[in-house]
Amino acid sequence: QVQLVESGGGLVQAGGSLSLSCAASGRTFAIIATDWFRQAPGKEREFVARLAWGGSTTYNDNLVKGRFTISRGNAKDTVNLQMNALEPDDTAVYYCAAIMQGGSTTYWGQGTQVTVSS
Repeated sequence: QVQLVESGGGLVQAGGSLSLSCAASGRTFAIIATDWFRQAPGKEREFVARLAWGGSTTYNDNLVKGRFTISRGNAKDTVNLQMNALEPDDTAVYYCAAIMQGGSTTYWGQGTQVTVSS
């Protein structure tokens, strides 16, 4: 099993920045990728970005538009999501997910709220 804890959410004005962090514990050696998703009220959960074990990154370009960066954190087993130039439409609960070896299991964190005011 893997446990994920997100942090770093909050309230920010449009144009501002936030840095989210996802800390993993447990069988972290079996994680092959870490994703960030988000879910706005009344909308489906959508993919934001992925950091693979080898270091490659994937973004939902339509959503990110070059504003977000996913990276490994300085702390062990941590993945960060740096979000710049935030817009009110970025308001959502942001979740991290750990993709496990074999691809059949995904663990989710509890989410962190990001609210962008206009």
